[in-house]
Amino acid sequence: MKARRASFLGGERFAVFAESLLTGVWIAVASLGVVTWPAAFAAGARHLRRRVGHEGGGLREFVRDFRTAVRGGWAVGLAGWAAAAAVRVDVLAVRAGIPGGPFVGAVGVLALIGLVVAVLRAAAGWTPGASWRALLADAGRRTVLDPAGSFLIVGGLGVVALSALFVAPLAVPVLGAVAAAAVAVEERHRHR
Repeated sequence: MKARRASFLGGERFAVFAESLLTGVWIAVASLGVVTWPAAFAAGARHLRRRVGHEGGGLREFVRDFRTAVRGGWAVGLAGWAAAAAVRVDVLAVRAGIPGGPFVGAVGVLALIGLVVAVLRAAAGWTPGASWRALLADAGRRTVLDPAGSFLIVGGLGVVALSALFVAPLAVPVLGAVAAAAVAVEERHRHR
């Protein structure tokens, strides 16, 4: 009986992993609108929370959640791209040899990483009707106060980057693993 139960639990864990990879594909498709990436991650995270909670859920629910999340999430996505453009200017300053450029560039890159982690943490806690502004404020605090959780999300983003570097199509499903990591980090923080 005990071995059978362990086998079932291992199968359930694999099913969640497989579901997160499928969710990564959904997130990638929903992010094609460029500014829709926070809403795509929010819908993906909500889908994964439902699956782990043994609630229903599928593509229809993902699409419904995405449509709801994109109403306020597009502004967050636009702000994220504006921040990325500002960091690009910092990196160009470093390459041009401007005095103080390396310091400003390093601060800019670290700030951008912190911003992305905060957005992913906010998306992991998103529910319909939630204010993106409130979610981001809380997520920003958790990003700073829970460095271990934030580092786990940064590690997930590193895996996506390395996957894209080695086998570009592999980065698509791995996005779901990053969403799952953000959900797990937020759940861990909630239980502490």
